[in-house]
Amino acid sequence: MKAPEMTSRIPPSRASRRVFLQHAGTMGVLAGAGAPLALNLLAAGSAAAQSATDYKAVVCLFLFGGNDAFNTVLPTDAGSWQAYTSTRDQAPDPIALLAPGMAASTGAAVGTPARLGGVLPLLVPDARGLNPGRSFGLHPLLGGLKPLFETERRLAIVPNVGPLIRPTSKAQYAQAAHPRPASLFSHNDQQNTWQALAAEGATRGWGGRMGDVLAAMNSRTVFTSVSATGNAVWLAGQNVQQYQVSTGGALRMGADDAGRIYGSTAVADALQRIASRSRGTHVLEADLAAVSARSIDAEFTLRNALRPPGDAPFGTAPASGGYNGNNDPKMLYDNPVTGAKAFNSTAQQFQIVARMIDAGLAGATGVRRQLFFVSLGGFDTHDLQNRNHADLMARLAHALAYFDGALGALNARDKVTTFTASDFGRSFTSNGDGTDHGWGGHHFVMGGAVKGGDIHGRFPILGTKNGNNNNFDSSPDQIGNGALLPEVAVDQLGATLGRWFGVSDTALADIFPNLANFDAGKRDLGFFL
Repeated sequence: MKAPEMTSRIPPSRASRRVFLQHAGTMGVLAGAGAPLALNLLAAGSAAAQSATDYKAVVCLFLFGGNDAFNTVLPTDAGSWQAYTSTRDQAPDPIALLAPGMAASTGAAVGTPARLGGVLPLLVPDARGLNPGRSFGLHPLLGGLKPLFETERRLAIVPNVGPLIRPTSKAQYAQAAHPRPASLFSHNDQQNTWQALAAEGATRGWGGRMGDVLAAMNSRTVFTSVSATGNAVWLAGQNVQQYQVSTGGALRMGADDAGRIYGSTAVADALQRIASRSRGTHVLEADLAAVSARSIDAEFTLRNALRPPGDAPFGTAPASGGYNGNNDPKMLYDNPVTGAKAFNSTAQQFQIVARMIDAGLAGATGVRRQLFFVSLGGFDTHDLQNRNHADLMARLAHALAYFDGALGALNARDKVTTFTASDFGRSFTSNGDGTDHGWGGHHFVMGGAVKGGDIHGRFPILGTKNGNNNNFDSSPDQIGNGALLPEVAVDQLGATLGRWFGVSDTALADIFPNLANFDAGKRDLGFFL
């Protein structure tokens, strides 16, 4: 279903004034000095938005469940590898991947490290000298990302990212008075904290708040924030609300894909007329009718703006019959568990995003700034990690490589930046055949405007556990069970993306309240060209 509060068709000349007045009305409840400051932030954002004429999109790929970053991007220098293997090569089901260069054993059990072979060595120039003497690798099934990093240089790695209120050392973490994010290690709370900078219950995400600032660039603000995977607080702003689509496109009110109810287009049209017209003067009835009318209008626009999924930039045209994404070769990945081709729903989410970007570039949806949300679930790998995480890595690599290829066909790579996010990282220690909840994790940023081929930040030091409750005294970056203490805050990652997106520094300081707690030279992570 579509989200409420969707705007109707508005001439571009009136869009900026309408959005500004919407914001101004909201700000009007503020008293004293707060109101001028809030209105100044809005005015600065709106002015900046109107000065730009290009198209840009930011895409969040959320890995639900908490991705095991330790087996995604790995330090492979001698000291790091010794700490890694001594911690993760534990009975009864070792989860340590094999060293670079080790051949895969086709006779080994499905899902075991031996069946996967060694990690993929990654050429990292360390342009900023943050990781001297260190070497790195990728999970064996992230081969699709290796050329994007090394050759095409459109993929970068940001290490050890997580929610932080201010920079935090291990000594400070041990102090109860030192501020830290609420409800650490909780799935729901940390998903919300990544997306909205507050624990479960927050209703406005930092993506949606950036959309609020730049909505004046879009003559149809309904398409500013778009989810291809259900509700996402990251997309919700003060005025900008998320618009949810299915992987096939917009959902029609009560009608099938052919626009029929009970086989009749006349019945469908009648329902839409009734739903979009208020028959009385009750405020709630009038508002509901207005929401329905805007929803119908938005669906009509999107239905006529999107090119078919089987078109060459997005999919493969069927030899006969209608398009079926489940059978499209571009939507299929190599499943390491079954050894067969399998459907990748995340790639199909990226397909509808690519189709909407195509429509935006063509001017068919009236947008110049868009935010998208896609997801991949199943990362809560408390058990069967070797088997399950390998499959997730194969899906991740396939989905990102597919999206990069589609954007290349649209000549839009430099206009779109995609980043990964997740509840949290995992524990460095094993619980037998899996991992437990952690904190910091490593993330990918992809796009033609990205300084690819490098690790943007200091990679954490891996230590070894002692006999005292699995504490990692030998590492400045690991706490209990070897979980990573983040060095990079979500605020820093988001602000770096926002600055490229066109949000002013003044507005970024308002959207990311913790940003002021970090050194001015570290508020931009520097991963854009």
